[in-house]
Amino acid sequence: MGEVILKRAIRNFLKSVFVAVSRLVIPLFYKRKYLSGKWFEESAAGWLWAWKGIWWQKIHKFNRNIPWPVSPQIRVSSAVNIAFHPDDLNNFQGFGNYFQNFSAKIVMGRGTYIAPNVGIITANHDPLDLDKHLPGKDVVLGEGCWIGMNSVILPGVVLGPHTIVGAGSVVTRSFVEGNCIIAGNPARVIRNLGDNIEP
Repeated sequence: MGEVILKRAIRNFLKSVFVAVSRLVIPLFYKRKYLSGKWFEESAAGWLWAWKGIWWQKIHKFNRNIPWPVSPQIRVSSAVNIAFHPDDLNNFQGFGNYFQNFSAKIVMGRGTYIAPNVGIITANHDPLDLDKHLPGKDVVLGEGCWIGMNSVILPGVVLGPHTIVGAGSVVTRSFVEGNCIIAGNPARVIRNLGDNIEP
């Protein structure tokens, strides 16, 4: 019993040292506003992501201009054209996601989950001249949305709160009312969730 208590005490001590050192070093590489929230205050996960991010973003130059920790397997076109709450930093730690926002904004409501291999696109190629892009249109995801694996959200789409996008869907139009499950290509409502969704 005493050995278990000792191991736990050592683990807690090492974690507190790790967090203390991280609080001093990590802000040299990332904006402080992204180093807050549940991943940094309730867990050490955010600090681990940040150390990995320094290796991949600052040394190997993947997503080097992004001021928050991002997995090297995710692409973000523009840091200034994306808005999210620090509690949702987990959406940038997976793999295969593409946030194409060089000419319009992506806004992610708090509590939104984005699965792997999701593409959020704000500007399509011009079909008459593929070397050019059409004007960008903002994409807005309401609070508490869940974007399923391998889905694509196209320019100008607005998803209301608590919209669930089924895996592999292509969302070509807005579902501003929210509280629904959409799926397919093109995505359509397959189930309404009602207004009794808890925040």
